[in-house]
Amino acid sequence: MKEEDLNAQLAELVRLNPQIEGSALVSSDGLMISSQLPANFDEDRVAAMSAALLTLGERAVDELEKGVPEQVTVKGDKGYIILTSAGSEAVLIVLARSDVKLGLLYLDIKNTSKKLKELMY
Repeated sequence: MKEEDLNAQLAELVRLNPQIEGSALVSSDGLMISSQLPANFDEDRVAAMSAALLTLGERAVDELEKGVPEQVTVKGDKGYIILTSAGSEAVLIVLARSDVKLGLLYLDIKNTSKKLKELMY
């Protein structure tokens, strides 16, 4: 796995959709692997919060018997935070503006997640 390749995939995701503000790849234990986040974001804080959100999502899916967790979406009045599995040990995080077309965003995320899994394994 090359960090440059991971960075390139994250940068391509942000380039593809102008409503995407940033993206990152975080380990399941909350460590930053690669990111294309705005300069004013603390990468360590984003990674830690993402791990916490993922843990809560996994617990909810398990408790409510909804199978294997695939994605957590948080909607705020200024946009979305979407966490998607990128293999067994990583999570793709995407930050998007509130005017994003969710169907297209989810498709872009799915395609990028697949490419990241291939690069990592």
